[in-house]
Parts: sequence; C-alpha cells; structure tokens
Amino acid sequence: MKKVMKIAVLIVMVLAMGVCFTAALSPQSTETAYAAVLKQGSTGSTVKTMQQKLKNWGYYTGAVDGIFGSKTLAAVKYFQRKNGLVVDGIVGAKTFAALGMSSGTSSGTTSSYSDSDLMLLARLIYGEARGESYVGQVAVGAVVMNRIKSSSFPNTMSGVIYQRYAFTAVDDGQINLTPDATAKKAAQDAMNGWDPTYGAIYYYNPATATSSWIFSRTTTVTIGNHVFAK
Repeated sequence: MKKVMKIAVLIVMVLAMGVCFTAALSPQSTETAYAAVLKQGSTGSTVKTMQQKLKNWGYYTGAVDGIFGSKTLAAVKYFQRKNGLVVDGIVGAKTFAALGMSSGTSSGTTSSYSDSDLMLLARLIYGEARGESYVGQVAVGAVVMNRIKSSSFPNTMSGVIYQRYAFTAVDDGQINLTPDATAKKAAQDAMNGWDPTYGAIYYYNPATATSSWIFSRTTTVTIGNHVFAK
C-alpha cells in the first residue's frame, strides 16, 4: 500500500513539473503577443514604437505612452484606410509591414547609408513623385530600397537610381531639383523600412505608360497615380 502511495505521489510531482515547464515555454506577457498582433488593450514598448511612427506621420495626436487605447485605435484605422489595408484597427502582419515594423519590433535604421544616399533618394522622390501623397512618395522610395535588396538590380543607392532608363526623373534632369522637407522625410521613412508597396520593384502611371511589358507585372497596390508591381 505504501509503495502504491509513493508511486502516486511521484506521478503527481512529475505532472506538476510538466505544467510548470510548459508555462515557462509559453509566457503570456503582452510583449510576446506582439509578434502576432496588436489591438486595443495591448500595452508595451512595441505599442509605443507604433504610436511614435503614427504621430510622426500625422495619424496620431495622443500621448506616446505604450497603451493601445481608443485614440490609438482611431489612428491605426486612419492609417489602414489611407494605405489600402483592411480597416479593422488590428495591427497584423500587413499593417506591421506598412508601418515599417517587423514582428512587433521597430524597423532597422539608415546606419548603412550615408547622408548623400539619403539626399539622392530624396531628390529622386521629389523628381518622380512630388505631386503624390506622402504615402505615395514613401512608396517610390520603397521601390528603390526593394531594388537594392533584389539580385536583379544593382546593390547600391546610386547604382539603382542611375541605372540606365530606370527612372524618368534621371532621364529628364528632374533628379537635379532641390528636394523639399517632405521628400527628405519620405526618403528617411523608406530607408527605415516603411514599405507601402508590399515589396514592389516597379511602378508606373497607367495614364502615361507605353510599355506593354509593364502591364504584365503583378500589381501589389495602387497609390495615387502610380501602380506598384512585382
């Protein structure tokens, strides 16, 4: 009888240890949940990073306090609406990507690029898209950044921008215009990882494009007068 009781006690202890081990492997902190989704009620540093980005871009006017409340919800919905996303107030993979954030963390920085790279990108954006919305200007910059990362294009800022016949602004000399503050800010955001195009490496204006080839590319999103494609 004593032997049976000892075995039962051992079984209970093993089960208890298993529960504790599982709990240790599955923390329930809010920060862990950020890897999947942010929504009203979420708190923490990732919410704070998101709030700061939304505030910088004019979508959010509340406190940058790391609390996903009603004002943050409204800002997220506004951002989603302006960027062609599902307007549900939930920050999932696509909204994270549009914000230039990855798995609930802030995006990379421009440390690998020089001030001249930033100015060159700003000049291209100004020459190509100064009449577009702010998101549309960031999108043009994002195409350049996506090309740098693609094996099909040069791997430097100047190499991509000055590639022969790549950009109209280079061909017609508008690349030499002085960019305004908006173009510079758009260049910074694009270099920091904000990609409203969802990975596009091409864009065109369907009203003026003459190449039948470009129409065959897969469209990712349309922003203003530009269609973005892969």
